[in-house]
Parts: sequence; structure tokens; C-alpha cells
Amino acid sequence: MRISFYYNGEFGKKVIGNIVNSSTFCTSCGDLCDHCRELKRSHADSIVDIYEFPDDLPEFIDDPFDHIPKNVGECDILIAMDLHPDIFSVLPEIAANAKAKAVIAPVEVPKLAPAGLVQQVKEKLESAGIDCEFPKPFCSLTKTGKTLIDEFVDMGFGRPLLRIGIDPDRRIFSHVQVLRDAPCGSTWYVAKKLRWTDIEDYKEIVSGAHHAYPCTASMDKDTQLKDTILHEAGYIIRGSVEEASGFKKE
Repeated sequence: MRISFYYNGEFGKKVIGNIVNSSTFCTSCGDLCDHCRELKRSHADSIVDIYEFPDDLPEFIDDPFDHIPKNVGECDILIAMDLHPDIFSVLPEIAANAKAKAVIAPVEVPKLAPAGLVQQVKEKLESAGIDCEFPKPFCSLTKTGKTLIDEFVDMGFGRPLLRIGIDPDRRIFSHVQVLRDAPCGSTWYVAKKLRWTDIEDYKEIVSGAHHAYPCTASMDKDTQLKDTILHEAGYIIRGSVEEASGFKKE
């Protein structure tokens, strides 16, 4: 699969870094790093194009195409992250120029992708025959029946999926394996922090690790979620831990 990234900001860098999985990508454990991610495959060979938009774009853009590269590389799936709203509005045209067959545009910051704008972009993409998903947040992405998007999830990115072992005598997490990672890479850090800890403390440990990684999703309240996207991401990873552990969700 050929993947192109169009993004602005730190979140996009994290996602690309996680997919490339270079040895210097994750520094969350500092001097305690045991290089756990060496077991994780790099998908750098799937990336065909990366374009980072500058931070100093004007508040209102009259012609978005003045800020879009002229030579857009062809791809199968285009991933757009934290784009300026006026750039986001022409995402269907960008995707068409790239001959993309699918688009993933996660919503991490509500003000950059209000619901009405997302709906307009979605309708344009679908009318052009381009599959699309707008997960809010990115780590909520699951299989949808859309071939290329499902292939991306099968590469190991989307809603976290874990395999967890528990020592029933000591009541600790004895084994935590990442089967599917949050696109930003935080699931590996949460897994590392859970190992050998008391199962009664899992909520605090998961929450602390998720924030410390750190999660960069917005703390602004989202009108659709009626909560912040950062909180939603926290609920998602906690739910994944509960599912893998056989805990009853609250």
C-alpha cells in the first residue's frame, strides 16, 4: 500500500514516526528504555509522500491551492492530520490529484474540523468514489468494510488491541502484548507501564501513562462527543485494557 501524509503540527509527526518506527522515535521511558519497540515492524517502505504545512498560515486563506504542493505524489491512501480548515475544505481535490482511493482524516482538534465541514468533505469524497473515514480521535479507528482503510488497520494501527495475561495468585499483570497500536504510538508505552503492576490499580496506571506519553488530542470540549477528545482517547485505551483483561466495563 502507498501512503501519503499531509499534516500540520506535532501529532502528525508522532503518527509518521510511529509508522516508520525508527530507533529514536519513542523516548517516553528515558534512561529506562528497554527497546521494546524493536519487535514492531517498520512500515517506512509504504510511505510515498509527506508534506508538512507551515504553522504561519493566515487565519483565512482565499485560495488554498496557493499553499498546496504543485507536484502531488500518487498514493493509495491519503492521511490528513490537523490541517488548516481552508486546506481541509479542498481535501477531496487533493485526494483526486493524488489518485488516492481512500482518505483518513482524524479529528484531534475540534476547531480545525467542525462537524459541518467534515460532512461536506465526506460527501465530496464519497461522490468522487473515494472511501473515507474521520475517526475522532484517530485511535478510535476500526475496520469499516472499506478495503484500503481496513488494510491500514490490519497493518497494526487504530483502536488499541491488546493481549493481556494476569497472575491470579499475585493479582498482577504478567504479560501485556500490543496487537494493534494507537496511531500515535502510545499503546506500547501504556503496555510497558502496566506490566508487573497490581490489577486493582489499572485505571490510574493507564490514565497516567496515556497522559505522560503524552496524548496530544485537544482539551477543548467537542460538541458531538460532549467531552474532550483527549478524554475520549483515554476512555478508549482504558476500554481496550478492560476488554483484554476480561474486566467488566463501568
